[in-house]
Amino acid sequence: SSGINAEWPLRPGHYYYTNNLRMAAYKPEKGMPVEEVASHRIRITLTSRNLKSLEKVCTDLIHGAKAKDLDVVGPVRLPNKNLKITTRKTPCGEGSKTWDKFEMKIHKRVIDLKSPSETVKQITSISIEPGVEVEVTIADS
Repeated sequence: SSGINAEWPLRPGHYYYTNNLRMAAYKPEKGMPVEEVASHRIRITLTSRNLKSLEKVCTDLIHGAKAKDLDVVGPVRLPNKNLKITTRKTPCGEGSKTWDKFEMKIHKRVIDLKSPSETVKQITSISIEPGVEVEVTIADS
């Protein structure tokens, strides 16, 4: 059967769903051994002032993780921290009141992985650009 009831008024452009279709699922039998590998939820936090080097490290980490067939979520772009300082130009306070404004932006990315901790050591052994801080947090799942 095609899964469509012929009694319905069939209209072009409309989709009809019935419950005649069944999907097969693979279930291991009770006596079969199931291989369990201790996988961890791993969060890699990257921070940097230089955006190009930060994005390069992110893409290198993600390509390395996908090459090992790991579950990757990210990079999640977190809001920038804008550190601002406004100061007087003259050191003595004399003259016209002119001001300098300095600003430093700190960019942050988060990458979540689900894998054994041994493979994370292999992934994070890539060359990391100078000025990029890497923080790895491991949690049991």
